Amino acid sequence: MIKTNGTNTERFLIDVASITHRIERAQEQITSGRKINRVSDSPDQISHLLQLRSELGATQQVQTNLGRIESESDAAEQALAHAVSLLERVSVLGAQGSTDILGANERQTIGQEVSSLLQQLVGVANTAIDGRYLFAGDNDQAAPYTLDLSLDAPFSAYLGTASTREIQHPSGSRFQISTTAELIFDSTDPATNIFQAVNNLRLALRDDDLAGIRDATAQLKSSSAHMNSQLAFYGTVQNQVRDALNYSQTQQLRLKEQISGLQDADMASAILELNDARFQHEAALSAESNRNRGSLFDYLR
Repeated sequence: MIKTNGTNTERFLIDVASITHRIERAQEQITSGRKINRVSDSPDQISHLLQLRSELGATQQVQTNLGRIESESDAAEQALAHAVSLLERVSVLGAQGSTDILGANERQTIGQEVSSLLQQLVGVANTAIDGRYLFAGDNDQAAPYTLDLSLDAPFSAYLGTASTREIQHPSGSRFQISTTAELIFDSTDPATNIFQAVNNLRLALRDDDLAGIRDATAQLKSSSAHMNSQLAFYGTVQNQVRDALNYSQTQQLRLKEQISGLQDADMASAILELNDARFQHEAALSAESNRNRGSLFDYLR
């Protein structure tokens, strides 16, 4: 009966192929630093890994959006803080102009400074960053107001739109991030209309109207309180944005750690696996080369 070594050879080739695969996979892990480089590396984990990567990408996009909003809210807060200081100066000038000891010329001189301050307040209302007008509402490509101090009613109607802008918190909630120059400076309530109060003082000083000066100065008190409340709104936005950024950073760290736990190679284990597989590969080749394959007489027995 003739004996065959075919089965042994086939088994040997299968074993060598398996060892070679182990070597290649260990080498790839060491080179890439990852234990999952393709779906076949870990079919049971790939779905979870892809979901984590998707969550990380979304969180990073939210953080990018928040970073832009942080710059805008900081600029808006700084602009309104400047407006508060301008109004404080207007109030001081109003108090000076309301005294009986001043004459018409002196009041007109004060009125000229008030005109300059009104111009600056309109400039604050038209604050822009990166080509976007912060207080123009959703239509942020046009300045909210124009000003012509040669007119008794020097500022235009509001040229912007309502503001519906919100930002998503990484937790999924949303919050408002802006308001409009119309609501801040040009309220429909005369008691809180800053432009109107300052302009009324400007006209009364120009016309040496003592009663008008005192009325405008009184109106400035409620207008200043309104401005401070608008400043507080942006202070709240700043706090919300910073809280969201901190939350986002924590989320990203958590997601990166989970992704790392799934896909990153254990370098020490990979090196041990590579060395072990190479040893087995060399041993298998050595054993095969030394195996007694028999002679023609073995097949004739």
